[in-house]
Amino acid sequence: MADIKYSKAMQRLEEIIAKIENEEIDVDELSEKVKEAVVLVKLCKDKIERAELQVKEVVEKFEL
Repeated sequence: MADIKYSKAMQRLEEIIAKIENEEIDVDELSEKVKEAVVLVKLCKDKIERAELQVKEVVEKFEL
């Protein structure tokens, strides 16, 4: 799942959240979906942090 694009991860996360909010997930499936959501949130957070670092590096090069 690490090579999933940010937009696809966010889309899947939104799908999971919508199903939980609409009570479309039964109790047996809930734990599994919450675990998947946690993985997706971490993946998105990591991608954002990497992007911020890359942007910072590019900006610093222009400031020299």
